[in-house]
This record gives sequence, C-alpha cells and structure tokens, in this order.
Amino acid sequence: MSHKTATSHRPRTATARQSLRTPVASNGRQGAAGALSSASVSATPRKPAATPDVAARTDERGVRTSTAQRPASRHAVRQRSFPPQWRIAGIVGGALIVLLIIFILVNHSVGGATGQAGAYPYAVGQPGMGQVAPTFTLPSTTGNTFDLSAQHGKTVLLYFQEGLTCQPCWDQLKDINTHLSQFQALGINEVVSITTDPLADLQQKVTDEGITLPVLSDPNLRVSGAYSANQYGMMGTSRDGHSFIVVGPDGRIRWRADYGGAPNYTMYVPILNLLADLQKGLAVHGTGA
Repeated sequence: MSHKTATSHRPRTATARQSLRTPVASNGRQGAAGALSSASVSATPRKPAATPDVAARTDERGVRTSTAQRPASRHAVRQRSFPPQWRIAGIVGGALIVLLIIFILVNHSVGGATGQAGAYPYAVGQPGMGQVAPTFTLPSTTGNTFDLSAQHGKTVLLYFQEGLTCQPCWDQLKDINTHLSQFQALGINEVVSITTDPLADLQQKVTDEGITLPVLSDPNLRVSGAYSANQYGMMGTSRDGHSFIVVGPDGRIRWRADYGGAPNYTMYVPILNLLADLQKGLAVHGTGA
C-alpha cells in the first residue's frame, strides 16, 4: 500500500488557482495590463529564424529545396542554354578578331601612320637615276597596248610586282588606286603595273580586286629583265619583286626603289611610307620637266 503525503490531498483554494492564471502585480490595473500583454504575446505565433542559405523552398514540382540549391539549379539551366557549337563559334570569332588586329598593326605601323621616309629600306637597281629608261610596248588589262615612248612629256610611275602569287602586291596596287590623287599631287601623270602573268589571268584578277589602273603582261620577262626588276624578289629571276621606277617627261629615270630584295623581301609598303619615299626622291632628283 502506497503512502502519500497529506499535502498531495490538500485541495487548492480559489486564491491559489487565481494566482496560477494571473500574474501578481503591484496593483489591479497593472495586473490586468500584464495579463493582456501576456495573452497577446502568446497568441502571436513565432516564425522560426531562417538563414538565406538554408531556408526551405518549394519548387514547381513540390520538392522542398533550400535557397542554397536554387541558384545552382538556375546556373545549370543557363549552362544548358548555350550549346557547345556556340562556344566553339565564339572562340573562332575571337581568334579571327585577334588576327585582324595583328594584320592592321603590321600593315599600318607607326611608320605608316606618320608617313616616315626611309622606314622601309630599299635597293636601287640599274638603270638608275638619270639614266634613259628602256622603251617598251606591252598589252594592258584595259584592252589597249601601253607604249612608254608615247608618254613623252608625262611623268610615269612603273610598278613591277610579283603577280598572281603575291596577294600583298595586289593590296599595294589597290592602295595606289585608292590614293591616286596623292600621287598626282606629286606630279605623277600615269601609273602602270607590270607582271609576268598571262593577260587573261590579269584581266580576271583586276576585275576581282576592283582595280582600274592598267596592269601590263610581260610573260617572257623582256621588259622586266631590261629594268632588272626580276633581280629583287623572293622567286629568283622567274618573277619580278617589288620595284617602283619613275620615268620623267624627258624619258630619264628620276627615282627608283627596289623594296623586294634580300634580306627583308618586302612585298607591301604602307601607302604613306611609299608616298614619303617618292616625295623625298623627287625632291632630290627632280621631275625632269
């Protein structure tokens, strides 16, 4: 038989039950306010504190995920939205842009931007300044025949170039074609280019490049050899190099520059450098007028 203390059977008085429900206050008004405050606090549900990294979310499938997982999920969606071929195309495009920048820097260097004379070294072959220019007649891409002796009284610029195997040579001719007025301002009346390729091939090339200046065909190197223009190139003596010769109104050579020889084998001269060299050479040797 268990024994319980007397206190466990002692009935609680009304005063005791009241004290359990109502906080003790110094006066009746404060006690009532305290009771109301306690009731309002207990009636307001507390929201559990959640950090941004672990707060639970419910996605569209009803799966609860944390906010730490959701950005990774969005990143995965973005990665899937860019196919591998797009990234390859971007890399190729970037490489092409870099190559274009390099090409521009090489062909439009500081010397080219300022038009500095002597920035591109050249030799001076024979016949040289003051000597009589060998006369010749050659078929032209214009459909006519060019006769140097018929140009007496004019200043003519002859440009001997390698031909179809040298794209920079055609870029050079296109630049001259574009800046023809600047050559005319230096007293040049006519500009012709001479190469050893067949006339039909040259006619197709000037059409493709949009060149209007006459290009003369010298397939057996008869004229090229007379001017020793095939001595200053990277193809031996089988083709011309990169030579410019100015024939004055009196038929004598007033300026000559053979850029294409060793060791540099230059096959393109920025247009401002070429004009600067030409201007300096004519100032020294005159136009022969």
